[in-house]
Amino acid sequence: MTASSRTQLAAREAPSLVGLCVGVACVVATCFLVCFAELVVGKIQIGFLQLPPVVVGMLVAILGAQAVLRRLSDRLRLAPADLAVIWVMMVLASMVSSRGLLEKLIPLLVVPNYDATPENNWKGLFFRHIRSWAVPWDPAGEPKQKVAARFFDSLMPGETIPWRMWAVPLAAWGIFAAAVVLAFLCLAVLLRRQWADNEKLAFPLVQLPVEMARAGQGVTFLQNRITWVGFAIPAAVFGFNGLHQWYPSVPELQTDLNINLLLTQPPWTFVGFFHAFVSFAAIGFFYLLPTDLLFSLWLFFLLTILADGISASYGYQPEVMPMYGCRMYIGYQIIGCYFVMVGFMLWSARPHLAAVWRAAVGRVGRDRPDAGEMLSYRSAVWTLLVCFTVATGWLCLLGMAWWMAAFQLAVLLLVVAVVMARSSCESGMLMTETSFRPIDVYRMLGDVRQLGGSNITALAFLDAMWMRDQRGLMLTGFLDSMKLADGMRMRRRSLLLPIVLALVVAVGVAGYLHLSLPYKLGAAQQMYTYVYRGNPVWSFNDAAVVLNGTRPPLPMLAKLSFLVGVVVTLAIASLRARLLWFPIHPLGYALCGTWTMMVFWFPCLVAWMAKIVILRYGGMKLYTRARPLFLGMVLGEFTMALVWTVPSLFWRTPTPAFPWP
Repeated sequence: MTASSRTQLAAREAPSLVGLCVGVACVVATCFLVCFAELVVGKIQIGFLQLPPVVVGMLVAILGAQAVLRRLSDRLRLAPADLAVIWVMMVLASMVSSRGLLEKLIPLLVVPNYDATPENNWKGLFFRHIRSWAVPWDPAGEPKQKVAARFFDSLMPGETIPWRMWAVPLAAWGIFAAAVVLAFLCLAVLLRRQWADNEKLAFPLVQLPVEMARAGQGVTFLQNRITWVGFAIPAAVFGFNGLHQWYPSVPELQTDLNINLLLTQPPWTFVGFFHAFVSFAAIGFFYLLPTDLLFSLWLFFLLTILADGISASYGYQPEVMPMYGCRMYIGYQIIGCYFVMVGFMLWSARPHLAAVWRAAVGRVGRDRPDAGEMLSYRSAVWTLLVCFTVATGWLCLLGMAWWMAAFQLAVLLLVVAVVMARSSCESGMLMTETSFRPIDVYRMLGDVRQLGGSNITALAFLDAMWMRDQRGLMLTGFLDSMKLADGMRMRRRSLLLPIVLALVVAVGVAGYLHLSLPYKLGAAQQMYTYVYRGNPVWSFNDAAVVLNGTRPPLPMLAKLSFLVGVVVTLAIASLRARLLWFPIHPLGYALCGTWTMMVFWFPCLVAWMAKIVILRYGGMKLYTRARPLFLGMVLGEFTMALVWTVPSLFWRTPTPAFPWP
C-alpha cells in the first residue's frame, strides 16, 4: 500500500464506548424478541433471514428515538460508526438466537431420548453410539428420561430446570460451535477482498443499513417522500392482515397464492411445491440485482416445475432428495453445479489466493495485501486450519471416522457455505438454503449402509445442526459486516470486539431462553413445531432408515444428473466469460431446487419485470430515482413484522403471516 492509502485507513472511524454499550443492550433485546417470536409465537420468524427483520425494525426504533433525543441535546446523537456496529451486533445476535446456532442445537440434544419408542427402535439403533458427555441424559438408560421429558412436556409444579445436567454437553458442543464459527470468520476474511474489491459484488443486503445509518446524519434517504411511499405499501397490506386476525370483518390481502390448487389436470397435479409468495422486502432487494441474474433465478425454478410435469406425463415418479423437497435428479445436478462454481471461483481468484499464501507463509514486502483486513491473512489461514483440525478431532470423539469428519467439514466450509454466501452477497438472497448434504455427495462414492452405527449416529447430530437448513449462516453475516464497515468508512479491525461481544452475550442470553422457555411451557405443547418436532426428528429418522438397511443404493440416474450439472454449469460459465450479452447466470441453476427459490421465485419475477420496464423507458436516471421506493418496501415489511411481534409477546395476540416461511 502507498503511504496515502495507509493514512486513509488510519483516519477511518471506529465505534465509541457508547455505541458498544447500546449495541450490547440491543443484543439482549434482539435475543428476547427472536426467541419469544420464533419459539413461542411461531407465526413470525423474525430472526432466521440473512438480514433479519427484527434488526431492521429495531434500527428504525433507534433512529426514531435518536431523532427525539437530539432535540434535547446533540450529544445524544449516535455516530454512523456506532449505528453500523449496533447493526452488526444485532445481526449476529439474531443468527445465534435463531437457525444459525441455538434453535438447532438445544432441541437436538434431547430429541433422541424423548422420541425413542419401541416402534422406531431408536434405543437399539442409536443409544449405544451416543457419548454421555454429548447429551444431558444417560445413553445407558431408558427413553423419555426426566431431563428430556420435562423439556418437551414442561416442568411439574415445584420442579426446577436441571441446569447441571446441561452444563457438560453445552460446554462440549460449545467447543465445536466455536471452532466452526471462527472458521467462518477466517473464511470471510479470506474471501472479502476478492468478492468486494476485485469482483465488485453488489452485497444488496448491506445497502439498506448503510442508507439508514447515513440517514441519521442528514442524508435524505429517510427524508425522501418516495421512501415512505414504498414503506406505505407493505405497511398497508400487513396492517390490514394484522387487523384481520383481531377483527375478521377487516379484509385480508393474500400474500401466499397456492398455484398447486389451480393445476387440476394431470400431469401438472404431480408438480412439487408451487406457491407465489408476495414479499415486498424481497422485491425491494432483488431490484438492486442485474437483470440477467434475476432472469436466471426465476427461469431455472420454473424449469424445475416444467420438468416435474414432463416426467409425470411419461409416468415417471422420481425420488426426492433425503430431507429436502426437490427431486433427486435436480438435487444431484445442483451438486455438480456447486462444485463447478467453486472451481471457477478458485480459478478466477488465483492472483488473490497467491497473495494470501505468500502472506500466510510470511513472504510479503512492505505493501501487505492484507492491510486493513479484520485479521491478517497469516492469522486467518492458520486459524482456519486449526479450527478445521479441532472440529475434525471433536467429531472423531463424537464417534465419526476421521476421514468422514474431514470430508463433511470440507464440503460444508469450502463448498456449501461458500456458494450460500455467494448467493447472499451477489444475489441478495434473504435465505441461504441448499438442496443436499455432504453425505449425499458421499453416496456417489460409497454405500452409506456400510458406514456403521457410530458414523451414522454422529452424522444425525451433525446434519441437524450444521448440514441441513443453512438459514442464519454466519459466514454471510461476517461478510456483510465488513462490507458495511467499508460503506461507513470504518476500520474493519474495529469490528472484532463488537463481534466477540455480540456472540458471547447472545450465547448467554439466548442460551438461557432456549432452555428455560421449553421447560416452562413445554416444547411439544405450546412452542413452534418445526424447531422441536421437525428438523432434529427428521435427521434421526433419516439415520434410522440407513441403519435399518432400507435406503437403497444411489440410482444411476442421480450420478448421471451430477454429470449433467457439471456440464451445464461449465457451459454457462464458459459462455458468460466469452459473450457479454449471455443472459444466464449459474447461481440461478445452483438455487433452482431450493426452498429459497420456492419462496422467492415470484418476487424475482416481479423485480425483473419492474426493472426491465424502468430501464427501458426511464433509463438509469429513473432507476436511481426509484431505488428509495424499493428500499422503502423492505423497510415497511420488516418494520411491520416487528410491530405485530411486540404485542404478541405480552398478550399472545394473533399475528399475520409473512411471506418468508
